[in-house]
Formats: sequence, C-alpha cells, structure tokens
Amino acid sequence: MWEQLGLIGTLRDEDPSPAESETESDPEEELIVLKKKKKSRGSRDFNCDFEFGERDGPSHDDDWAMADVMKQLKNKVEPATDSLNPVLQDKSFYEDASQYDDQLTFDDMNLSRPILKAITNLGFKQPTPIQKACVPVGLLGRDLCACAATGTGKTAAFMLPVLERLVYKPRTSQVTRVLVLVPTRELGIQVHSVARQLAQFTSITICLAVGGLDLKSQEAALRAGPDILIATPGRLIDHLHNTPSFELTHIEVLILDEADRMLDEYFEEQMKEIIRLCSYNRQTMLFSATMTEEVKDLAAVSLKQPVRIFVNSNTDVAPFLRQEFVRIRPHREGDREAVVTALLTRTFQDHVMLFTQTRKQAHRLHILLGLMGLKVGELHGELSQNQRLENLRRFKDEQIDILVATDVAARGLDIDGVKTVINFTMPATVKHYVHRVGRTARAGRSGRSVSLVGESERKMLKEVVKSAKSSVKARVLPPEVILKFRDLISKLEKDVEAVMKLEREERELAASEAKLTVAQKRLAGSASADQSQRVWFQTQQERKQSRMSKALQEFDLAIRGKKKREKFLKDGRKKELTSEERAQFEILKAQMFAERAAKRERRPKRARAMPEDEAPVKANPKVGKGGRKSVFDKELTNTNSKALKQYRAGPSFADRKRLGLDKKRPSNSR
Repeated sequence: MWEQLGLIGTLRDEDPSPAESETESDPEEELIVLKKKKKSRGSRDFNCDFEFGERDGPSHDDDWAMADVMKQLKNKVEPATDSLNPVLQDKSFYEDASQYDDQLTFDDMNLSRPILKAITNLGFKQPTPIQKACVPVGLLGRDLCACAATGTGKTAAFMLPVLERLVYKPRTSQVTRVLVLVPTRELGIQVHSVARQLAQFTSITICLAVGGLDLKSQEAALRAGPDILIATPGRLIDHLHNTPSFELTHIEVLILDEADRMLDEYFEEQMKEIIRLCSYNRQTMLFSATMTEEVKDLAAVSLKQPVRIFVNSNTDVAPFLRQEFVRIRPHREGDREAVVTALLTRTFQDHVMLFTQTRKQAHRLHILLGLMGLKVGELHGELSQNQRLENLRRFKDEQIDILVATDVAARGLDIDGVKTVINFTMPATVKHYVHRVGRTARAGRSGRSVSLVGESERKMLKEVVKSAKSSVKARVLPPEVILKFRDLISKLEKDVEAVMKLEREERELAASEAKLTVAQKRLAGSASADQSQRVWFQTQQERKQSRMSKALQEFDLAIRGKKKREKFLKDGRKKELTSEERAQFEILKAQMFAERAAKRERRPKRARAMPEDEAPVKANPKVGKGGRKSVFDKELTNTNSKALKQYRAGPSFADRKRLGLDKKRPSNSR
C-alpha cells in the first residue's frame, strides 16, 4: 500500500515512535515548520510539473479505497505539523508556500529587463526571504497573505510582481489597475517613492492620494487614469464619492500593506466600503509584520483561496536587535523624564527615535529636550502634513539627532541609520512593541532598543521576554544621575510653560486669521462650491459608534482598577501636573476612555413601544396638531370601568345614533 502511494512506510500505528525524534527537533526548532511542511498539500502545488487546474484530491482513475486512505493520511500528518504553530490551524488559507527556494535570484524570477535594470540601479543584489517566497506566487496571479519581520523588504515583494504584470498591460485604454492601501501618510509617501524607483525605466504611471496633500492635483491625476494608485483609506473614499469619473471597477490587483494596523486604526468600515467598490475578479494581497485575528477575518472575506506565506513569527523582532529595559521603581513614575533625558544626553546622542503614548507628552518632551540644547524634532498627528514631512526629512538628513514620535511613525517607515529606539512607556500590546523597535536593526543591520518598564507594565515585559530569541539586558542608571536631571527638569518647568503659552497664542491667532480669510472669500463669492458639498459614506453617528466598539474590543480588561483611575481623574483636573502624574496619565489614558465607553454601553435602554427613529403615525391626518381626537382614539384610550362595561355590552342607543349605526342598511347586506 505504501509503495502504491509513493510514500515511505515510517508512520505505522503498531510501531513505537522513534526515540531520536525529540532530540532532532531541539537544535533547529525555528525550522521545524518549514521542513515538515513539505509533506503538506500546499508545497506540492508548486512543483514544476503541476498544473493549476485541479484541487487537491485523488484523480478520477483512483478507486474509493485509495481516496479513503489518502484522507486518513492527511488527518494523521496535518495535526502533527499544525500543532507546532497555532496560526497554521487557520482554515481560511487554501495553501501554504512558506517554504521557498533559498537559491533563487532576481534573474531566476523571469522579470523584464527594465525592472532588472532598476533593481541593479537601486543596489539590490540578492532577494530577501519574503521576496523569494512572494514574487513567484504573485506572478501567478494568486491571492496571498504574507507575514515577515520588519525591515525585510515587503514593499519590493509586492511591487515587483505588480510591475512585471503591468509591463504587458493592454494599450487600449488608460485605467487604474492596481490599488495599494497604506495606513499612514508617511508610509504612503515611502511606498510611492520605492514604486517610482522600481518603475523608472518603464512607462508605468503611479499616483499618490493621501491626506494632507493638495486635493485638486490628486483629482487631476486620478482623472488621467494612473496604472498604480497608492492611497490611504480616508482620502480614497473621499475621491470615490466626490471625484467624477473615478471608480475602482477596473482594479485587477488590490494590495493591503500593514493590514492589521488599518483595523487597529479603526479603518475596518472604510476597508469594507473600498472592497465592496472594487472589482470582484481581482488579485488580493495582504502584507503585515504581525498576524492578528482581524487580518485572518479580512482574508476570509476578501481573498479567494489565499496562499499563506509566513516567513517569520508574528512576534519576532529583528535578529540583530539588542533589547534593554530600565526598571522604574514603585512610586517613582515621575523619574521617566529624568531617565530619558539622562540616556539622551549621556549615552545615546544621535540617530534616536523616542516613542510616547500621547501627542501631549511627545510635544512636552520635544520642548524639554530642545531647552537642554539637543537637536530634536517631533512627529505626531497634531502637526500639519508639511510639518510632519519636514521633520522626517530633517531626521533622515541628520539635521536633527532625536525624533520624538507617537505610534504614527511606528509602522513601515524605513529610515536609514536609526541606531536606538527608546520607549517612554511600554506599548499596549506585543504587536505594537515589535513595530516600534522595528524602526532600528533593519535590513541585517544592528540596533538597540531601550524601554522604560514600571510596576504596572511587568506583564508586558514578561510577554516580550518570553517571545525573545536572544537574551534581554537590564540597564541601571545611578540614582545620583537621575536626581541631577530631575532637578534640572524642575528648573526648566517655567520655561516649558512659557513656550506652551506662546504656542497657544500663535494657534489662536492662526485660527482667527483662517476664519477671517474664509469669511472674505464667501463675501467675495470666490469660495468653491464643491468643498462645502463633499459627502462621506458614513454619518457622524455611525463613525462614532464604530470607533467606540473597536475601543471596547481592544481594552476589554480596562475596567479593572476603577477606584484608582477615579482618584487619578479627580486629581488630574488640576492645571499643573507633576512629572509622576504625567507618566501615570500616559499609561492609563486609553484605559480611562474604554471605561467610560463601557459604562455608556452597559446603561439600560429606555423601553418604548416603537423605535425612537420612527415618528408616530397620526390616526387622522386631516386633524391638525391642536384638533380634537377621533372617536376611535377616545374610546380606545378610555379604560375606566364604565367604558369597559359599555364596550363589552356593545354601543348604547345614543352611541349608535352618534356613530351612524342606526341608519337603514342596504338591501344586499346581511
């Protein structure tokens, strides 16, 4: 039987399991999934002689007994391999192509000469593992869901097969065939730059549509029908509903970069709207450095028989990253600013990214470090798009040494030369931690991450240490150094308040000037009419409800510590916060919002006879608002004992006369 199946008879029920199996799996634990996956059905579909016309299963020539044996073999082999990695148990994936040819080069990928020339011009010598695995599958036109660590070249992994297919596009009509969705504006600009460099020797046109940039120029470019459109979901939906002659019916390839972040950023409803407007017969590719349940649900909805390419684990950090942690003692949360300033002035003085949880804390650190004489910039959502791009450019050009940012800069940004990443507080999840520290140690380089960990963040520290492949280090700062910088910060508090007050006055003045300009344009009649008539696919209430539901899902454990947060809320209403209260606010801000939202959701609704959004229908529309009630309404609402007796006994003689029941009936009636 085994010879007929072409298998080696090593799995027999009566034979004991070999003793050397456990020892063989220990030294190469990270490669077990890739090696054993050769027996699965996914890897057989990528043989040279295989034709993509039939699904897995026995041929029509085999008998039913052979089919039953094959089914039993699959049931025995697949659980053994899937138990090594829980992600493999997801049934939404049709095949697995994580096993790739390690000897594959760019010349072996059957790419066109203009694309190979661009690859050589960019200095790419050997493809990365994710590129070796994704490019051949993408050229076949298959839907795929790829996951690889940060800094491994995922942008080129999905751009190379797309450009190769567009080289041979039909010349009959100029339509948009490829749509690339990214979560942030900066990542969209970076992907647009990489795509233009790879397509510099071809006639492929590429358009960028992200928020913060000129709307009219984007509309003109979209009307021309670019081959590739790189956009953020919000600006894309804006163009779909407000730009004439622009639609997604001709989209052949849909690419979602950092798809899990799109869902974390409350883009889920927008993503569903975009997928609904796209063409059904398309190739869809998902790319992310962390695989979450939300992305799997999205893959099950929008992909058809997707191929799973899982090069790295979803919690793997860069291989040459040195992870360090600084312990913040109990009742010493106010030392975080002193610890950060000590690290930046004494140890890590250039090429540093400092991540905070809130925009307010990022701006305060930007002012504080600037007063200390450091070259520092900031990057968060309160800045205009020009300011964000300018600060990012200055950091890349080494005009500033330190970039203070929120999680808006934690995804996808490839900045050369980042040596150190510092976390002011530990992020909410391991996934966010992986993306933050992924800004350094990219493309095989070395890097360092330093995270400040308090007592309330020890659980997150344990998860990071548990998933770490190499040992983590503890960094200790002398107490006298922390005390010295704490005194320095206290002396600079008045200067910080003065800078913030001056900035508030400048913002108020700029807002007043903007209102005056708008009023003058309206009086002159030169205001454009389309700006006031732009529509959106959701109402304001629907957008608020979707954001609240996502917040409840992400912070389901935030209800704990109610008294502690109530006390902090009461104390936090003071105008001036201490350094310890500011650090505590960084940790508890998201939890407090989730608690308030959960209280509103748990509040019992008022019982009503009809839905609130439906207006009651009048019994007699001819009767005005102040008119008398009809006889039917009057009798129906009268519930005293006399009225009930009359109702049961029937109408009296006077009621029959009043209602017109004593008239002579027609002859044909009963």
